[in-house]
Amino acid sequence: MNVVLHALRCIGFADLSRVADAAGVSGARAESELIDLAVDGLVTREMGAWGLTEAGRAEDARQTAAELDSADGRAAVGSAYERFMVLNPELLDLCSAWQLRTIDGVTAANDHRDPTYDRKVLDLFGELDRRAQPVCAELAGTLPRFGRYRERLGAALGRARAGALEELADSMTSYHVVWFQLHEDLLVTLGRPRT
Repeated sequence: MNVVLHALRCIGFADLSRVADAAGVSGARAESELIDLAVDGLVTREMGAWGLTEAGRAEDARQTAAELDSADGRAAVGSAYERFMVLNPELLDLCSAWQLRTIDGVTAANDHRDPTYDRKVLDLFGELDRRAQPVCAELAGTLPRFGRYRERLGAALGRARAGALEELADSMTSYHVVWFQLHEDLLVTLGRPRT
């Protein structure tokens, strides 16, 4: 399986650094592979961002299905997906709680000037992350490429705990963005549409 092609499938149009980060490869390797994929008509570059062509989407679907079948992993990935989907609404609620607050009956943007509130939400992210770890481990045990998500989720949470507040839900490397990419990867791997 081409990890650069697949990473691009899961993140959508992206610049080189995001593709490299999502694929877990160096920028030089990602660029080299993207150029080769472009020559093959599988990716395109527009206004500095790389994206899949229809042929690239089809090729990634073929490679992903072959990888899953080769690992005989459909049942394990399906089970992990079901457990992920139990956690998904909680993640969405936590992102909303991080970005918005209700004070005296009025909902407003969270300005992050209340460290007690922010710490409470950050602690809840930590608890969710602890419960997501076994799901990620099961996925990585079936298809090792899923191990990258555990690393990226943990790194985003670590950066947020160190004071980079945007790393929970407000940056392209945030916990929420990595979670979204994991969700997309699960759907692509299982051949399911996003509903």
